[in-house]
Amino acid sequence: MEVKKRIAIITGASVGIGREFTRLMVRENVDEIWAIARNQTKLVALKKELGDRVIAISKDLSDPEAVRSIENMLIEEKPVVAYLINNAGIARMGACSDFTIKEVEEIVSLNCTTVATLCAVCIPFMQAGSRILNISSASSFQPLPYLNLYAATKAFVRSYSRALHTELKSKKITVTAVCPGWVDTELLMKKINGKKVKFPGMVSAGKVAKKALKDAKRGKDMSVCSLYVKNEHVFTKLMPQSVSMAIWLWGIRKYKK
Repeated sequence: MEVKKRIAIITGASVGIGREFTRLMVRENVDEIWAIARNQTKLVALKKELGDRVIAISKDLSDPEAVRSIENMLIEEKPVVAYLINNAGIARMGACSDFTIKEVEEIVSLNCTTVATLCAVCIPFMQAGSRILNISSASSFQPLPYLNLYAATKAFVRSYSRALHTELKSKKITVTAVCPGWVDTELLMKKINGKKVKFPGMVSAGKVAKKALKDAKRGKDMSVCSLYVKNEHVFTKLMPQSVSMAIWLWGIRKYKK
């Protein structure tokens, strides 16, 4: 019987949470880690750090053709996808008038469409015990003015992931929506309109990745990293959304133009 190689696919792998997931995957029972990101230089550095099991794949996943090329690679190599970690995404704070049509299309494409299409592409190559981790956000718990597009796309990811988890239970494939709060990465905006930003409950990318992988192995459909975010989740369930939005607006008041 042919023994198929086991792979992990990680998007947004070169920085932040994606980079931490890539480091964790080196310890897992996988033969290759397909690390996907736009920045080829950072991917090469990651491969140098972690070894030859890391396959550096430079692609812009907001382009549908990039997802099709991943599908073609899977069809050609016929591996078992042990892990799919959909981490690539775009976050930007601003008024709706600050976004061009192209930016709106790119954010929705990468944050939503790419997540769903990669799941659809990879599931046929999965088997019992395979795991999907889709990076959502605590911002998915409620509507957030001035972060509305990001929050809405992450609400899609959370809802889609939890429903997909239920659908795939019979195949023993788990899907986990990872919902961190503020994460200390180089991508986080440190200043807005010249003002230094304070991030309550901020945690490291490594902590988020470790907790998410642990929760996925436990078969959870949602991973919440810290007590701060767990309390936030409960609060947004109990409070009317108009109240939670008002509190959010009060919190960001000094950063608005």
